[in-house]
Amino acid sequence: MTNVLTRLFHALAGRERVTLSENERLLVLVNGRFDALLGPGEHLVQRDGSRREVHNIDGLRFISGFDRALFRSRPDLVADHLTEVRTGSGEIAVIMRDGRPIEVLMPEDRVVFWTDAGPFSVERFDLATDARVEPQFARRLERAGLGRVLTTLHVGEGQVGMLFLDGVLSGRMAPGVHSFWAAGPRATVRIVDMRQRAHEVVGQEILTKDRVTIRVNLTAIFRVKDPERAVTAVTDFEEALHRAVQLLFRRRLGVLTLDQLLAGKGAIDVEAGETLRADLANIGIDVQEIALKDVILPGEIREILNRVVEAEKEAEANVILRREETNAMRSLLNTAKVMEDNPVMLRLKELDALETIAAKVDHLTVHNGTQGLLQDIARLRD
Repeated sequence: MTNVLTRLFHALAGRERVTLSENERLLVLVNGRFDALLGPGEHLVQRDGSRREVHNIDGLRFISGFDRALFRSRPDLVADHLTEVRTGSGEIAVIMRDGRPIEVLMPEDRVVFWTDAGPFSVERFDLATDARVEPQFARRLERAGLGRVLTTLHVGEGQVGMLFLDGVLSGRMAPGVHSFWAAGPRATVRIVDMRQRAHEVVGQEILTKDRVTIRVNLTAIFRVKDPERAVTAVTDFEEALHRAVQLLFRRRLGVLTLDQLLAGKGAIDVEAGETLRADLANIGIDVQEIALKDVILPGEIREILNRVVEAEKEAEANVILRREETNAMRSLLNTAKVMEDNPVMLRLKELDALETIAAKVDHLTVHNGTQGLLQDIARLRD
Protein backbone atom coordinates (compact mmCIF):
# COMPACT_ATOMS: atom_id res chain seq x y z
CA MET A 1 0.00 0.00 0.00
CA THR A 2 2.89 2.32 0.86
CA ASN A 3 4.59 1.71 -2.52
CA VAL A 4 1.39 2.51 -4.36
CA LEU A 5 0.94 5.75 -2.42
CA THR A 6 4.61 6.62 -3.03
CA ARG A 7 4.30 6.11 -6.76
CA LEU A 8 1.10 8.12 -6.78
CA PHE A 9 2.81 10.93 -4.90
CA HIS A 10 5.74 11.02 -7.34
CA ALA A 11 3.37 10.95 -10.29
CA LEU A 12 1.45 13.92 -8.91
CA ALA A 13 4.83 15.69 -8.40
CA GLY A 14 5.76 15.06 -12.05
CA ARG A 15 8.53 12.56 -11.30
CA GLU A 16 9.11 8.94 -12.31
CA ARG A 17 11.38 6.14 -11.13
CA VAL A 18 14.26 5.04 -13.41
CA THR A 19 16.43 1.97 -12.82
CA LEU A 20 19.97 1.79 -14.26
CA SER A 21 22.16 -1.34 -14.47
CA GLU A 22 25.86 -1.47 -13.57
CA ASN A 23 27.04 -0.60 -17.10
CA GLU A 24 24.51 2.22 -17.69
CA ARG A 25 24.71 5.92 -16.95
CA LEU A 26 22.00 8.60 -17.39
CA LEU A 27 22.56 12.26 -18.26
CA VAL A 28 19.51 14.33 -17.32
CA LEU A 29 18.71 17.86 -18.49
CA VAL A 30 15.76 19.76 -17.00
CA ASN A 31 14.47 22.79 -18.83
CA GLY A 32 17.57 22.71 -21.02
CA ARG A 33 20.04 22.71 -18.13
CA PHE A 34 22.17 19.88 -16.78
CA ASP A 35 20.49 18.41 -13.76
CA ALA A 36 22.23 15.10 -12.97
CA LEU A 37 24.59 12.39 -14.20
CA LEU A 38 23.26 9.23 -12.62
CA GLY A 39 24.93 5.89 -11.94
CA PRO A 40 23.50 2.38 -11.37
CA GLY A 41 20.40 1.97 -9.14
CA GLU A 42 16.92 3.51 -8.85
CA HIS A 43 16.46 7.23 -9.37
CA LEU A 44 13.59 9.69 -9.39
CA VAL A 45 13.71 11.75 -12.53
CA GLN A 46 11.43 14.68 -13.37
CA ARG A 47 9.21 13.70 -16.22
CA ASP A 48 8.00 17.02 -17.59
CA GLY A 49 10.52 19.36 -19.26
CA SER A 50 13.38 16.86 -18.99
CA ARG A 51 15.70 15.33 -21.59
CA ARG A 52 17.66 12.15 -21.00
CA GLU A 53 20.70 10.43 -22.55
CA VAL A 54 21.42 6.83 -21.64
CA HIS A 55 25.05 5.74 -22.07
CA ASN A 56 26.74 2.35 -21.88
CA ILE A 57 30.19 2.54 -20.29
CA ASP A 58 31.29 -0.66 -22.04
CA GLY A 59 32.09 1.61 -24.99
CA LEU A 60 34.73 3.25 -22.76
CA ARG A 61 34.35 6.68 -24.37
CA PHE A 62 31.81 9.32 -23.39
CA ILE A 63 30.33 10.45 -26.69
CA SER A 64 27.66 13.15 -26.51
CA GLY A 65 26.73 16.39 -28.16
CA PHE A 66 26.76 17.90 -24.67
CA ASP A 67 30.37 16.84 -24.01
CA ARG A 68 32.15 20.20 -23.92
CA ALA A 69 29.17 22.09 -22.48
CA LEU A 70 28.98 19.61 -19.62
CA PHE A 71 32.66 20.05 -18.74
CA ARG A 72 32.36 23.80 -19.03
CA SER A 73 29.19 24.40 -16.99
CA ARG A 74 29.00 21.46 -14.54
CA PRO A 75 32.50 20.24 -13.60
CA ASP A 76 30.99 18.95 -10.38
CA LEU A 77 28.91 16.40 -12.30
CA VAL A 78 31.80 15.04 -14.36
CA ALA A 79 34.36 14.82 -11.55
CA ASP A 80 33.20 11.39 -10.35
CA HIS A 81 32.17 9.92 -13.69
CA LEU A 82 34.41 11.13 -16.52
CA THR A 83 38.16 11.24 -17.24
CA GLU A 84 39.40 13.78 -19.79
CA VAL A 85 42.76 13.44 -21.59
CA ARG A 86 44.29 16.25 -23.68
CA THR A 87 47.56 16.50 -25.60
CA GLY A 88 49.68 19.49 -26.51
CA SER A 89 50.96 20.47 -29.96
CA GLY A 90 54.13 18.37 -29.68
CA GLU A 91 52.86 15.56 -27.51
CA ILE A 92 51.67 11.96 -27.89
CA ALA A 93 49.56 10.28 -25.19
CA VAL A 94 49.11 6.52 -24.90
CA ILE A 95 45.94 5.59 -22.97
CA MET A 96 46.38 2.46 -20.87
CA ARG A 97 43.54 0.40 -19.41
CA ASP A 98 44.60 -2.12 -16.78
CA GLY A 99 48.17 -1.57 -17.97
CA ARG A 100 47.36 -2.43 -21.62
CA PRO A 101 47.48 0.24 -24.36
CA ILE A 102 44.04 0.83 -25.85
CA GLU A 103 44.42 4.15 -27.70
CA VAL A 104 47.05 6.63 -28.86
CA LEU A 105 46.12 10.29 -28.76
CA MET A 106 47.67 12.46 -31.46
CA PRO A 107 48.98 16.02 -30.82
CA GLU A 108 46.33 18.66 -29.99
CA ASP A 109 43.66 16.02 -29.46
CA ARG A 110 41.14 15.28 -26.70
CA VAL A 111 39.20 12.25 -25.52
CA VAL A 112 36.81 11.58 -22.62
CA PHE A 113 36.45 8.15 -20.96
CA TRP A 114 34.01 6.81 -18.40
CA THR A 115 36.03 6.65 -15.20
CA ASP A 116 34.20 3.53 -14.00
CA ALA A 117 35.24 1.69 -17.20
CA GLY A 118 38.90 1.90 -16.11
CA PRO A 119 41.23 2.06 -14.35
CA PHE A 120 42.95 4.29 -16.90
CA SER A 121 46.49 5.63 -16.96
CA VAL A 122 48.30 7.86 -19.44
CA GLU A 123 51.89 7.75 -20.75
CA ARG A 124 52.99 10.96 -22.44
CA PHE A 125 55.82 11.42 -24.97
CA ASP A 126 57.38 14.69 -26.09
CA LEU A 127 57.94 14.40 -29.86
CA ALA A 128 60.82 16.88 -29.72
CA THR A 129 62.86 14.55 -27.50
CA ASP A 130 61.09 11.17 -27.77
CA ALA A 131 60.76 10.70 -31.53
CA ARG A 132 61.97 7.10 -31.16
CA VAL A 133 59.80 4.39 -29.64
CA GLU A 134 61.49 1.72 -27.55
CA PRO A 135 61.35 -1.67 -29.34
CA GLN A 136 59.55 -3.42 -26.49
CA PHE A 137 56.91 -0.69 -26.21
CA ALA A 138 56.50 -0.62 -30.01
CA ARG A 139 55.77 -4.37 -29.97
CA ARG A 140 53.13 -3.80 -27.27
CA LEU A 141 51.43 -1.19 -29.45
CA GLU A 142 51.51 -3.50 -32.46
CA ARG A 143 50.02 -6.39 -30.47
CA ALA A 144 47.24 -4.03 -29.34
CA GLY A 145 46.47 -3.17 -32.99
CA LEU A 146 47.91 0.35 -32.69
CA GLY A 147 50.84 -0.10 -35.10
CA ARG A 148 49.38 2.52 -37.48
CA VAL A 149 50.72 5.28 -35.21
CA LEU A 150 54.31 4.10 -35.81
CA THR A 151 56.80 4.48 -38.63
CA THR A 152 58.88 1.31 -38.75
CA LEU A 153 62.30 1.15 -40.40
CA HIS A 154 64.32 -2.02 -41.03
CA VAL A 155 68.13 -2.36 -41.24
CA GLY A 156 69.60 -5.68 -42.37
CA GLU A 157 72.66 -7.57 -41.11
CA GLY A 158 75.91 -6.17 -42.50
CA GLN A 159 74.25 -2.82 -43.12
CA VAL A 160 74.02 0.50 -41.32
CA GLY A 161 71.00 2.79 -41.51
CA MET A 162 71.58 6.52 -41.84
CA LEU A 163 68.62 8.14 -40.06
CA PHE A 164 67.14 11.37 -41.40
CA LEU A 165 64.56 13.30 -39.35
CA ASP A 166 62.73 15.86 -41.49
CA GLY A 167 65.54 15.52 -44.04
CA VAL A 168 68.37 16.19 -41.57
CA LEU A 169 70.95 13.47 -40.85
CA SER A 170 70.39 12.43 -37.24
CA GLY A 171 72.74 9.46 -36.78
CA ARG A 172 73.33 5.78 -37.45
CA MET A 173 70.98 2.87 -36.84
CA ALA A 174 72.31 -0.62 -36.10
CA PRO A 175 70.83 -3.74 -37.76
CA GLY A 176 67.31 -4.47 -36.53
CA VAL A 177 63.83 -2.92 -36.42
CA HIS A 178 63.46 0.72 -35.38
CA SER A 179 60.17 2.50 -34.63
CA PHE A 180 59.28 6.19 -34.55
CA TRP A 181 56.08 8.12 -33.84
CA ALA A 182 54.34 8.76 -37.17
CA ALA A 183 53.07 12.09 -35.81
CA GLY A 184 56.63 13.23 -34.99
CA PRO A 185 59.41 14.34 -37.32
CA ARG A 186 59.31 12.47 -40.63
CA ALA A 187 61.76 9.58 -40.22
CA THR A 188 63.49 8.08 -43.27
CA VAL A 189 66.49 5.82 -43.57
CA ARG A 190 69.28 5.48 -46.15
CA ILE A 191 70.62 1.94 -46.08
CA VAL A 192 74.39 1.61 -46.57
CA ASP A 193 75.92 -1.85 -47.07
CA MET A 194 79.19 -1.98 -45.13
CA ARG A 195 80.40 -5.27 -46.62
CA GLN A 196 83.05 -5.65 -49.30
CA ARG A 197 81.53 -5.86 -52.77
CA ALA A 198 82.32 -5.48 -56.45
CA HIS A 199 81.14 -2.79 -58.83
CA GLU A 200 81.15 -3.62 -62.54
CA VAL A 201 81.62 -1.05 -65.33
CA VAL A 202 80.93 -2.91 -68.57
CA GLY A 203 80.94 -2.14 -72.28
CA GLN A 204 82.88 1.13 -72.14
CA GLU A 205 84.01 2.23 -75.64
CA ILE A 206 87.43 3.95 -75.71
CA LEU A 207 89.50 5.32 -78.61
CA THR A 208 93.21 4.51 -78.21
CA LYS A 209 96.08 6.76 -79.26
CA ASP A 210 96.43 4.90 -82.59
CA ARG A 211 92.70 5.41 -83.24
CA VAL A 212 91.49 1.89 -82.51
CA THR A 213 88.05 1.73 -80.89
CA ILE A 214 87.95 -0.89 -78.13
CA ARG A 215 85.44 -1.92 -75.52
CA VAL A 216 86.57 -2.64 -71.97
CA ASN A 217 85.01 -4.19 -68.86
CA LEU A 218 86.23 -2.88 -65.50
CA THR A 219 85.85 -4.14 -61.93
CA ALA A 220 86.30 -2.21 -58.67
CA ILE A 221 86.39 -4.00 -55.29
CA PHE A 222 85.34 -1.55 -52.55
CA ARG A 223 83.66 -1.07 -49.20
CA VAL A 224 82.09 1.94 -47.48
CA LYS A 225 84.40 3.18 -44.74
CA ASP A 226 82.61 6.38 -43.66
CA PRO A 227 78.82 6.12 -44.25
CA GLU A 228 78.13 9.69 -43.06
CA ARG A 229 80.37 11.15 -45.75
CA ALA A 230 79.14 8.64 -48.32
CA VAL A 231 75.52 9.80 -48.02
CA THR A 232 76.16 13.53 -47.56
CA ALA A 233 79.16 14.32 -49.79
CA VAL A 234 77.47 13.04 -52.97
CA THR A 235 73.94 12.27 -54.07
CA ASP A 236 74.69 8.61 -54.85
CA PHE A 237 78.09 7.24 -53.84
CA GLU A 238 77.78 4.16 -56.09
CA GLU A 239 77.07 6.36 -59.08
CA ALA A 240 80.06 8.52 -58.09
CA LEU A 241 82.24 5.40 -57.96
CA HIS A 242 80.97 4.31 -61.38
CA ARG A 243 81.76 7.69 -62.96
CA ALA A 244 85.18 7.90 -61.32
CA VAL A 245 86.22 4.46 -62.62
CA GLN A 246 84.84 5.23 -66.07
CA LEU A 247 86.55 8.62 -66.48
CA LEU A 248 89.84 7.46 -64.98
CA PHE A 249 90.26 4.61 -67.47
CA ARG A 250 89.15 6.80 -70.36
CA ARG A 251 92.00 9.17 -69.55
CA ARG A 252 94.54 6.40 -68.94
CA LEU A 253 93.77 4.28 -72.01
CA GLY A 254 93.20 7.18 -74.39
CA VAL A 255 96.91 8.11 -74.36
CA LEU A 256 98.16 4.57 -75.05
CA THR A 257 98.48 2.69 -78.31
CA LEU A 258 96.79 -0.69 -78.62
CA ASP A 259 100.11 -2.51 -78.27
CA GLN A 260 101.02 -0.54 -75.13
CA LEU A 261 97.60 -1.25 -73.65
CA LEU A 262 97.78 -5.00 -74.27
CA ALA A 263 101.35 -5.22 -73.01
CA GLY A 264 100.86 -3.18 -69.81
CA LYS A 265 97.47 -4.14 -68.39
CA GLY A 266 98.92 -4.98 -64.98
CA ALA A 267 100.75 -1.67 -64.65
CA ILE A 268 97.63 0.22 -65.72
CA ASP A 269 95.61 -1.51 -62.95
CA VAL A 270 98.14 -0.57 -60.25
CA GLU A 271 98.45 3.07 -61.32
CA ALA A 272 94.69 3.53 -61.72
CA GLY A 273 94.02 1.91 -58.34
CA GLU A 274 96.32 4.32 -56.51
CA THR A 275 94.72 7.36 -58.17
CA LEU A 276 91.16 6.18 -57.63
CA ARG A 277 91.79 5.21 -54.00
CA ALA A 278 92.96 8.72 -53.19
CA ASP A 279 90.02 10.38 -54.98
CA LEU A 280 87.24 8.27 -53.45
CA ALA A 281 88.61 8.43 -49.91
CA ASN A 282 87.17 11.96 -49.86
CA ILE A 283 83.62 10.56 -50.01
CA GLY A 284 84.17 7.73 -47.52
CA ILE A 285 84.83 4.92 -50.05
CA ASP A 286 87.75 2.52 -49.59
CA VAL A 287 88.77 1.11 -53.00
CA GLN A 288 90.67 -2.12 -52.34
CA GLU A 289 91.32 -3.28 -55.89
CA ILE A 290 90.60 -2.19 -59.45
CA ALA A 291 91.14 -4.23 -62.60
CA LEU A 292 90.90 -3.90 -66.36
CA LYS A 293 89.10 -7.21 -66.71
CA ASP A 294 88.40 -7.52 -70.45
CA VAL A 295 89.61 -5.77 -73.61
CA ILE A 296 87.27 -6.46 -76.53
CA LEU A 297 88.67 -5.64 -79.98
CA PRO A 298 86.74 -4.96 -83.22
CA GLY A 299 86.46 -7.96 -85.55
CA GLU A 300 88.89 -6.72 -88.21
CA ILE A 301 91.53 -5.72 -85.65
CA ARG A 302 91.21 -9.11 -84.00
CA GLU A 303 91.83 -10.84 -87.36
CA ILE A 304 94.91 -8.69 -88.04
CA LEU A 305 96.34 -9.47 -84.60
CA ASN A 306 95.70 -13.16 -85.13
CA ARG A 307 97.65 -13.04 -88.39
CA VAL A 308 100.49 -11.13 -86.71
CA VAL A 309 100.67 -13.67 -83.92
CA GLU A 310 100.59 -16.53 -86.41
CA ALA A 311 103.45 -14.97 -88.43
CA GLU A 312 105.49 -14.40 -85.29
CA LYS A 313 105.03 -18.02 -84.21
CA GLU A 314 105.99 -19.30 -87.65
CA ALA A 315 109.14 -17.18 -87.59
CA GLU A 316 110.00 -18.50 -84.13
CA ALA A 317 109.44 -22.06 -85.37
CA ASN A 318 111.77 -21.49 -88.35
CA VAL A 319 114.48 -20.11 -86.10
CA ILE A 320 114.21 -23.13 -83.84
CA LEU A 321 114.29 -25.51 -86.83
CA ARG A 322 117.42 -23.86 -88.30
CA ARG A 323 119.07 -23.94 -84.92
CA GLU A 324 118.42 -27.67 -84.57
CA GLU A 325 119.70 -28.36 -88.11
CA THR A 326 122.87 -26.43 -87.34
CA ASN A 327 123.37 -28.38 -84.15
CA ALA A 328 122.88 -31.67 -86.04
CA MET A 329 125.44 -30.73 -88.72
CA ARG A 330 127.91 -29.67 -86.06
CA SER A 331 127.45 -33.02 -84.34
CA LEU A 332 128.09 -34.91 -87.60
CA LEU A 333 131.20 -32.88 -88.24
CA ASN A 334 132.55 -33.65 -84.80
CA THR A 335 131.85 -37.36 -85.34
CA ALA A 336 133.68 -37.35 -88.69
CA LYS A 337 136.75 -35.74 -87.11
CA VAL A 338 136.84 -38.39 -84.38
CA MET A 339 136.55 -41.24 -86.91
CA GLU A 340 139.30 -39.75 -89.10
CA ASP A 341 141.79 -39.82 -86.25
CA ASN A 342 140.66 -43.14 -84.70
CA PRO A 343 140.51 -46.31 -86.95
CA VAL A 344 138.92 -48.35 -84.15
CA MET A 345 136.04 -45.87 -83.93
CA LEU A 346 135.66 -46.16 -87.75
CA ARG A 347 135.43 -49.95 -87.52
CA LEU A 348 132.80 -49.72 -84.76
CA LYS A 349 130.79 -47.33 -86.89
CA GLU A 350 131.01 -49.72 -89.83
CA LEU A 351 129.77 -52.60 -87.69
CA ASP A 352 126.92 -50.46 -86.41
CA ALA A 353 125.92 -49.61 -90.00
CA LEU A 354 126.11 -53.26 -90.97
CA GLU A 355 123.86 -54.18 -88.04
CA THR A 356 121.33 -51.59 -89.10
CA ILE A 357 121.31 -52.90 -92.71
CA ALA A 358 121.01 -56.50 -91.54
CA ALA A 359 117.94 -55.63 -89.48
CA LYS A 360 116.13 -54.36 -92.59
CA VAL A 361 116.67 -57.30 -94.99
CA ASP A 362 115.57 -60.94 -94.93
CA HIS A 363 118.85 -62.47 -96.22
CA LEU A 364 122.41 -61.14 -96.08
CA THR A 365 125.35 -62.84 -97.93
CA VAL A 366 128.84 -61.93 -96.81
CA HIS A 367 131.73 -62.77 -99.31
CA ASN A 368 135.30 -63.47 -98.20
CA GLY A 369 134.19 -63.36 -94.56
CA THR A 370 133.83 -60.46 -92.28
CA GLN A 371 137.49 -59.62 -92.53
CA GLY A 372 137.36 -59.29 -96.32
CA LEU A 373 134.23 -57.04 -96.10
CA LEU A 374 135.91 -54.76 -93.69
CA GLN A 375 139.06 -54.59 -95.80
CA ASP A 376 137.03 -53.74 -98.91
CA ILE A 377 135.19 -51.00 -97.04
CA ALA A 378 138.53 -49.69 -95.79
CA ARG A 379 139.92 -49.58 -99.35
CA LEU A 380 136.80 -47.75 -100.53
CA ARG A 381 137.36 -45.24 -97.73
CA ASP A 382 141.00 -44.70 -98.86
